Amino acid sequence: MPIPSLILASASPSRRQLLASAGLSFEVEPSGVDEDDAKRSLLGSRAAPQEIAARLAELKALRVSARHRQTLVVGGDSTLACQGRLFDKPTSIEAARKQLLALRGQTHELFSSVVVAGDGERLWHCNERARLTMRPFDEAFLDAYLARAGDSVLSSVGAYQLEGLGAHLFSRVDGDYFTILGLPLLPLLSFLAGHGIGLAKAA
Repeated sequence: MPIPSLILASASPSRRQLLASAGLSFEVEPSGVDEDDAKRSLLGSRAAPQEIAARLAELKALRVSARHRQTLVVGGDSTLACQGRLFDKPTSIEAARKQLLALRGQTHELFSSVVVAGDGERLWHCNERARLTMRPFDEAFLDAYLARAGDSVLSSVGAYQLEGLGAHLFSRVDGDYFTILGLPLLPLLSFLAGHGIGLAKAA
């Protein structure tokens, strides 16, 4: 069985779709990292939101890289902060509703990090930040949004997908589109191309 040249150490559908849409050939292997435990530890040491995303991305990449030493492994993570509060992926539709009510009319920051590991070591990383402002929508609009979006809101740290129905929530977005989707894609593609992984490799 051939050794894969690239592995995505993430169960995130959006990250998987980003790499696939970019024409890359890769395999998916979730890291198994206990993100909640790692996040609690980082918060206990007063880590900033970007540092948390960067550390979690690195933990994922290194965990999978240790199992596949001859392969480049991509790990990614995102955190969302608003007015000093860190938000996690909602665990239910009601939790998503409460989260979006807290974010409406506010500007929040989304921090995304990507790490590439090889032979059990971090080879490269990139951190990016975006600022997004939600419209001051009413609760009837929010309930309609949640009814249409369904369980998809549970897969995102912000309870929205900007590439879909989530776009209706916002009045302004400042930052890289791919970063908002969960992966600073352009610098990642540049790094991978320098290691012989790209369109030519995928073809």
